[in-house]
Amino acid sequence: MDNWDDLRVFLVAARSGSLTAAGRELGVDTATVGRRIARLETRLRATLVVRTASGIETTAAGARLMQSAADAELTLRTAFAGAARDSAGGTVRISAAEGFGTAIVAPALPGLRARRPGLEIELAANPGFLSPATREVDIAITLSPAKDARLLAEPLTDYQLALYAAPGLVARHGEMRTVADLGAVDIVGYVDDFIYAPELRYLDEIGITRRPALASSSIRAQREIIAAEGGVGVLPCFLADGLVRVCRREALLTRRWWLNTHRDIAETARIKAVKSWVRKLARDQRSALMPFAA
Repeated sequence: MDNWDDLRVFLVAARSGSLTAAGRELGVDTATVGRRIARLETRLRATLVVRTASGIETTAAGARLMQSAADAELTLRTAFAGAARDSAGGTVRISAAEGFGTAIVAPALPGLRARRPGLEIELAANPGFLSPATREVDIAITLSPAKDARLLAEPLTDYQLALYAAPGLVARHGEMRTVADLGAVDIVGYVDDFIYAPELRYLDEIGITRRPALASSSIRAQREIIAAEGGVGVLPCFLADGLVRVCRREALLTRRWWLNTHRDIAETARIKAVKSWVRKLARDQRSALMPFAA
């Protein structure tokens, strides 16, 4: 392949699943992305992507090329990183769950930038996780350790979750000491089809068998529904400021965040610097993450 740029355009489009999103990331128009991929398909004499109602999907040939292109991209990045291994600079992309990413990581990023002006951080804080194994991100903070042998998984921190309601809801319905006291209030939770990790199936664990009357794939949206007196739901304690903890004896859960990086870049200066910062951030935020620890 004598044109890495066309391959890079294909890789960005395949990862994003959208010509429009790829164009936005690359700073070109959608038509240009389409032409570059078509040129690549002509050279390879293979169909790499097919258009769908929601964007594009890779064919079997496209999936194989995507993996090869990702390997080539990592080789280039590792080579450049090796040349500047002692300099903690460059771009680091982090994937973190929405709640942790927005409430814990995002507010601390300006401080990291001030101390490490050579670093540029890209934070993907969405429901679900992106994977370092497929080169989507450099660091992934996940609810379970990665099982891919290419990844290095390290425990980061525990955090607690509890059952919360808005003060106004508690005032109307009275104190809710047990799960049995929740019969008159709606339950707020995840959309079952969008639960991306088994660790998020909180309701079964605390004995709530009813389906949520109000559900969202976003934990921040759930928090807003609860704050608006829409019902009772499980939240990370670090997202519950201004809310009332209910069913205290029955509903206190603990989960663990894991720090995952690709082994090929785990020892580069930029990755080590950001991982060290994330660990310190978790230690500094322990009182918010584990407010009811013994």
